[in-house]
Amino acid sequence: MTVSKAEPVLVHKGKASYYADFFDGRRTASGERFSQRKLTAASRTLPLGSRVLVTNADNGRSVEVVINDRGPYVKGRVIDLSKMAARELDMIEEGVVNVRVEARTDSKPVFPRNRRPREEAPAPMVAELPPLPGAEEAGDGVPALPVAADFPIEFPELGASEDRMAEAQ
Repeated sequence: MTVSKAEPVLVHKGKASYYADFFDGRRTASGERFSQRKLTAASRTLPLGSRVLVTNADNGRSVEVVINDRGPYVKGRVIDLSKMAARELDMIEEGVVNVRVEARTDSKPVFPRNRRPREEAPAPMVAELPPLPGAEEAGDGVPALPVAADFPIEFPELGASEDRMAEAQ
């Protein structure tokens, strides 16, 4: 990926690590399942779906990844990579390396096939419910709820019924 100097770029410098195998198959913050075999990464600050270029500062190798999760939550680390991305950067042996992360500000986010951004989500469906049997409308067009009982309700734990409580007031 070649980035022109005129194109606005966000740059993070810091340490990168890669996900443990334990996370393979678990859900990411974007909703898709994490796979060690994809070129993906986690960032605390970059938007989900962003394409970023990660460069290993020690050997100059680079890889383009898609941000699909949040993290890392270790001080000094700026990105967590999938194992496939870590292999591309030749950092498997070291585990943690110094990197430069470049994100274009004009790039359109990439989303999994089964997910879409919230702005494009369909409007919620609203169902019309039939009126309750026995419900009568009060003059405002809103049906009144039917009364459950016309007899005093006992509250044995309080030691008094509704009627006795009303008489006491």
